[in-house]
Amino acid sequence: MMMQQPQVEVEGQSSSPAPAKPGLLRFNSPLAQVCLIGLVCFCLPGMYNALNGLGGGGQVDHTAADNANTALYACFAVFGVLGGAIHNLLGPRTTLFLGSLTYPLYVAAFLNYNHRPGSQVFPVIAGALLGVGAGFLWAAQGAIMTSYPPPNLRGTYISLFWCLFSLGSVLGGLLPLSLNYRRGSKVASVNDGTYIAFMAMMLVGVALTLLFLPPHKIVRDDGSRATGVTYSSAATEAGEVLRLFANWKMLLVLVPAWGSNFFYTYQFNNVNGLLFTLRTKGLNNVVYWGAQMLGSVGLGYLLDFGFASRRKRGLVGVAVFAVLGTAIWGGGFANQLRYTDGKWPDLIDFKDGRRYAGPFLLYCSYGLLDAMFQSLIYWIIGALTNDSRVLSRYAGFYKGVQSAGAAVSWQVDFHKTPLMAQLIVNWGLITVSYPLLALLVFLAVKDDEDSSVSSIEDGKHNRS
Repeated sequence: MMMQQPQVEVEGQSSSPAPAKPGLLRFNSPLAQVCLIGLVCFCLPGMYNALNGLGGGGQVDHTAADNANTALYACFAVFGVLGGAIHNLLGPRTTLFLGSLTYPLYVAAFLNYNHRPGSQVFPVIAGALLGVGAGFLWAAQGAIMTSYPPPNLRGTYISLFWCLFSLGSVLGGLLPLSLNYRRGSKVASVNDGTYIAFMAMMLVGVALTLLFLPPHKIVRDDGSRATGVTYSSAATEAGEVLRLFANWKMLLVLVPAWGSNFFYTYQFNNVNGLLFTLRTKGLNNVVYWGAQMLGSVGLGYLLDFGFASRRKRGLVGVAVFAVLGTAIWGGGFANQLRYTDGKWPDLIDFKDGRRYAGPFLLYCSYGLLDAMFQSLIYWIIGALTNDSRVLSRYAGFYKGVQSAGAAVSWQVDFHKTPLMAQLIVNWGLITVSYPLLALLVFLAVKDDEDSSVSSIEDGKHNRS
């Protein structure tokens, strides 16, 4: 059955849009929809991150989690790239709903594993399905985050989303801390109640996905519509996805995207998961994701309000990220020298005072840097064009490559790669990203006054 071609209304071409009635309660505003996607990610990937941040998916033995996450990110790599096309075909509500269903299933698999540790089949299958669902969810999230906000407030909206998303991980970190606190400093897998609490929060997120509006109904306060695209055709989307791999802008994003989740395995399993007691891991997660909120807000403010020129703001953002990244990973190198054999027999508890302070500060700094890295990439992608269909494909490409890197990193840990080698690879990927992102900003990010021209050019390309 042939689908009708999309109707496109390119920003900058409409005549004198009538201002919409401003207000925080206007549900068809970009602000309301960004807050809604933030709440969905609060309940779904936020809880997933809190569980994964314990190391091994809450299990003492990391084997099941390593294999499940390898399957997850391998599927995510494929469906992340395809996710932008799927979003353009189905719209945000259906795409998000289908993706959200896979998150509670993943947690159910580890609840089952608590009682049947002899078989990894259920966790691995659930991980693969979550990879498909996450591809759907994050492609829709990327399209919303990069195309709905007004161009001059994109960094602010990204930081708002990241705060809501990270707050889910903060509260998710409190669950294992509170439910396992009385177990003291002994090593153990998390209890059933922890997994059930995560599943309950995720089911709330599934319900929230049903509240999203179609993209063409989103109206900014100045009266302009966030997008004029209603739906696309499968043939069009297939061709555009293939063209991404020859797009020089996406090729510059390749290494930063690959490295942007690669370090999670090392940080979660071999820093938080290896050095600390169970209850301290939960506390560390709370502060790790809290630090993400600070990192995103600080960088978002700089990217939106630091300078008059958008290109200059982007270059300064990359420079700030590079300085902090070098300092933090340098601290990680010094810490890794203390256990190069990968063994830390005397686990650190939060009551250990000065012995706890240094590793704790390092782990929180990793969280701060992660939020800055991802917020910076989203801002740069959003500044490349104002066309929502193109942005959804760019976001899907970014998440797909990111997930391919993560799939490799989980297998790197599974094969017991020396921890110092893991750290050096992570540090190297981040370091190579600095000049590539700076070059992308310099060549492709136009100043604010040129944004309407960029949008018109994108619209012409999509109609050809």
